[in-house]
Amino acid sequence: MIISASTDYRAAAQAKLPPFLFHYIDGGAYAEHTLQRNTADLSNVELRQRVLKNMSELSLETSLFGEKMSMPVALGPVGLTGMYARRGEVQAARAAAKKGIPFTLSTVSVCPIEEVAPAIDRPIWFQLYVLKDRGFMRNALERAQAAGVKNLVFTVDMPVPGARYRDAHSGMSGPNAAMKRILQSLTHPQWAWDVGLWGRPHDLGNISAYRGQPTNLGDYIGWLGSNFDPSISWKDLEWIRDFWKGPMILKGILDPEDAKDAVRFGADGIVVSNHGGRQLDGVLSTARALPAIADAVKNDITILADSGIRSGLDVVRMIALGADGVLLGRAFTYALAAAGEAGVSNLLDLIDKEMRVAMTLTGAKSISEINSDLLVRDKA
Repeated sequence: MIISASTDYRAAAQAKLPPFLFHYIDGGAYAEHTLQRNTADLSNVELRQRVLKNMSELSLETSLFGEKMSMPVALGPVGLTGMYARRGEVQAARAAAKKGIPFTLSTVSVCPIEEVAPAIDRPIWFQLYVLKDRGFMRNALERAQAAGVKNLVFTVDMPVPGARYRDAHSGMSGPNAAMKRILQSLTHPQWAWDVGLWGRPHDLGNISAYRGQPTNLGDYIGWLGSNFDPSISWKDLEWIRDFWKGPMILKGILDPEDAKDAVRFGADGIVVSNHGGRQLDGVLSTARALPAIADAVKNDITILADSGIRSGLDVVRMIALGADGVLLGRAFTYALAAAGEAGVSNLLDLIDKEMRVAMTLTGAKSISEINSDLLVRDKA
């Protein structure tokens, strides 16, 4: 398969993965309207083309939370990344480090913190859920600090799991799920050999380290489902803010009032996100939610964004809408599934090139020059 654009990796991943894994990363909540709007609304953001601006010197470099980055992109937290390629979290982290950008390890990763952090020469970011088991949360924070993690990404939009109907049909959950997964693996021999056999153990490394026993895919669904905490409030985050000494980034903000609350709480950053359309269907796309949030808190807190970003052009659009940087989720997971570390490295190079084209043709010589002036404004 020819990979000429960052978006080509989705089809490549679908061809290689068992359906239960492809649809787990590809799907969204309910009827998936928000999932679809994430990409559609972002692609509808129009930019002003500018010419004759002498764009011979152009830089994508930026700094977020005191960390220098080759471009305003980080790999976001994706659960079960190690099921998409052999020891997938390690491969993705290596690709990110080589590009000079951060990698964020999910709470529900296959590879534990202690395996991923030493694999690269820059600190990883770590994502944590709000869970009923506060002992696990404290254990995860302690292990993250011991591994040299500086930035904590705290997911706040998952007090309950979203209703992801695709999973019940694909074999990720639902009747006869385990048998479906086995049969699908047998019909995808390349994945079965590379990941299914040689990518073991297939447990959730961070959770298993705490529980003292393997946590497999079946346990993952049950353990997480019983540990999400719908009673969570801002007060419950105070002990984490006191415990964690580095930057704390709240992921899952969609409303300006919540963004203001994050500032009052003392968060260092927010991620404007609808969880990739995987939580509540019918909420705003990130592209539509971002401008109002940026207007409310732009000068008070670092703003990241995710959900719907598939290309370097999308990165430029999100920054023009008010973000300081973006997180990639599905985009890098597709590339990882298709071609491992090399696929993620190539994806990041494609995004780099796409950003440079977009910046050249909009007259933005640096990331700081990408702002709302680049947007086409509708005439009233």
